[in-house]
Formats: sequence, C-alpha cells, structure tokens
Amino acid sequence: MSEKKVKPSYVPLAILAAVTVVALFMPGIPTVIQTEGINSGDTAWMLVASALVLIMTPGLAYFYGGMVNAKNVISTMLQSFIAMGVISVVWVTVGYSIAFGESVGGFFGNPTTHFMFKGVLEAAPWGTIPAVVFAFFQLKFAVITPALVTGSMAERINFKSYVVFMILFSIFIYAPLAHMTWASEGFLFKMGVLDFAGGTVVHMSAGWAALAAAIYLKRRRSHESGSFLPPANIPYVLLGTGLLWFGWFGFNAGSALSAGALAASAFATTNTAAGAAGLAWVLFDAARGKKVSALGFCIGVVVGLVAITPAAGFVSIPHSIVIGVVASLISNYLAHYRTKTALDDTLDVFPCHGVGGMVGMVLTGVFASSAINSAVAEQGLFFGETSLFLKHLLALVLVSAFAFIMSFVVLKITDIIVPLRVSEEDEALGLDVSQHDEALLEA
Repeated sequence: MSEKKVKPSYVPLAILAAVTVVALFMPGIPTVIQTEGINSGDTAWMLVASALVLIMTPGLAYFYGGMVNAKNVISTMLQSFIAMGVISVVWVTVGYSIAFGESVGGFFGNPTTHFMFKGVLEAAPWGTIPAVVFAFFQLKFAVITPALVTGSMAERINFKSYVVFMILFSIFIYAPLAHMTWASEGFLFKMGVLDFAGGTVVHMSAGWAALAAAIYLKRRRSHESGSFLPPANIPYVLLGTGLLWFGWFGFNAGSALSAGALAASAFATTNTAAGAAGLAWVLFDAARGKKVSALGFCIGVVVGLVAITPAAGFVSIPHSIVIGVVASLISNYLAHYRTKTALDDTLDVFPCHGVGGMVGMVLTGVFASSAINSAVAEQGLFFGETSLFLKHLLALVLVSAFAFIMSFVVLKITDIIVPLRVSEEDEALGLDVSQHDEALLEA
C-alpha cells in the first residue's frame, strides 16, 4: 500500500515538547508522602478497580469497531485507544485540577491547584486510599468519556480534529461536570444530586455531545443515499461487550472507594441490570417480529450498564432489574425511531448512552434508599419522598443544557482550528486508508 503524502505539522509536536519542558522543571519530589489513615485492602481493591475501568476503553474500541463498515474499523478503534494517551497527559496537566481542585463558585476547580499533579502525592488520603490512587481511578473515567462520543462521529470525522475536540471536551465539559457532581464544593453535589459512578458526568455528557456532533457533522453520504453498510465484525462486538461488562465492575463497584459492603452491593446491581437489559432488548425485538440477534443483546447489555451507573450504590438489587428493563425498552424504541429520521448518529450513542444515562439518573431519584447507602440523605420517590426526585429532574435539565450547548461551542472551535469532516473522497475511500494508511487484511 502506497503511503499518502501529507503536509508536515509541527504544532502538535511543539505542544507536547512544551508540556515536557514544563514537567521537567516542576517539583518532582514530594515533601512528605501521606501514609496515615491508608487501608491496604481498600487501596489494593482500588488499584484493581482502576485497571478494570481502563480495560473498558479497549472494550469500547472493539464494541464500536465491530459495528462500523469494514473500511472504517481501524480508525474507529484508534479513536478509543488514542484517548488513553491524550487524556492521560491532559488529566495530569490540568484535568484533575479542574475536576477536583480548589472550587471556583462550585462550577470548576482552579487549574493551578494540582497543575502537573502538584501536591497530589503528599495530599491527605481520599477516605482510606491515597489521593493519587483516587486521581488515577478518576482518570480512567475521563479517558472513556470522549471515546464514547466517537460512535456518533464514526465514518466521517477527521482524526486530527477529533484529537482537538477530545482535549477541549475534557477541559471545558467533562472536568467541570466532574467538579459540579463529585467535588465536595461542587454545585450539584451541594444541591444533593446523587451520581454514584457517572450517569451524569460520563454518559449524559457523552450522549449530549454525541447528539450535537451528529447534528453538526451532518449525514454520511451512505446515510443520505440509503446505502446499507453492514457491521464489519459481530464477534468484535461480542468481545467488546464482554470487556465492557467485565470492566464495568471496576467502574461501579470501584466507586464505593473501599472494599466493603457498598462495593459488593454496587457489583451486584451492576450485573443484574446488565443481564435484565440485554434480555429486555431482544425480547422487545422478538415481540415486534424480529429475530434475536447478538448485536441486539450486546447493545441491551451496555444500555443496562449505562443506566445502573448513577444508581449502582444507592438502589436495591430487585430495583436494578427495573432500571435495566425500563432503560432498555426506552433506548430500543428511540434507536429504532432514530432510523426513521434524518439524524445520523452512526452507532446510536445518544439513544443508548445519553438516554440510558438520563433514565438511570431519574430512576436514581425514584429508588435511592438510605438502607443501601447512608449517604442518601433523602429517600427516593418510591419511598414517598419527592425532594430528591425533583432535584434530579432539575439537574437533568441543567446538565443537558450545559453539555449540549457547550458541545456545540467546542465543535465550532474545533472546526475553526482543524476542519471536522473529511472530504467526500476520503469518506468514500474509508477512514482507515485516508486517515491512517492502514487497512484490514482481505479475508
């Protein structure tokens, strides 16, 4: 395969060099590493949980890569893998500080508080685990969130512009939402909104960004012409689903931040919601006269995992079945309805991740119980109290507006810096070759 010549670009290399130089002159040795109050068992579990969450991003790569057309598999998968590199550097540089630094009005953290991870090693423990373990556990959430958005952009996004978008999204949308929701001085946290593991921060932000991207990028040529491009590799989707399901135990059970009863409860609700949602998806398809499909079951499982994420440590195991089933049925209906519209959300990120996250957030306000988690100050609607439910409805509106509007702003800025969409010629050729000079071997 002959390599396509491209114009050299030294700007990204210069930026990385500048970051490296700044890192070189940052204080590298902490004054005192905190060991007081650290529990070795909790720390060991959180290190494992962090690794589990990281494996979700390769899982997402296979999940998305198997669903696109064969000429776009490598590019789609790389969009997930490159996030592990890009966001790792962004998070250490300013991302963690914006998410968990000194609060600025409850909306974002001061970027200088932990710039280049300043003071993280010597910081007081986060509960019973070292602050640096908490920081890197949170990094894995920051990695997968922009990767989720790529499903709506698939088969037409310029790779360079995607990297720019990912950086801007992480700094101006993800990190502020993490601060609002999880930092002790955060606006939503102080309001009493519950989000155990990221229904708001991860899935709603990614879902609304995906909808904005699908609208901004407009339709693929194949979508406009009605051409059917079959999924490249269903076994990839199955493998990706398995990795996601496996890693999601770290995502949700790890959010207990300790190896105890709460982690065990979150582990159980996660698995139960996933199984119920997968079954609900294929049974709903069967009720409408469709065959049970591997693709349908996998999508249903992921929707269940998304929906239980905000609720995992707040609801009972039986209620997790309800959450999984309700989210699956709603997402299934909306995904099929979307095919009748002009919206080209390539892999249905908004109907599955965005709507799944919103359903989970609302149902957290319905089923949250102090019997499961003492941090629940106000019982859910199911137990006769309305305050928490109403707060969640308000947060739903506020977060949706913030994520959707800011995503449009970020997309526009990105498009000015580097054109977002590939040319018609490159789209027809396929992004694997046009963007990366790589392709799957012919069978």
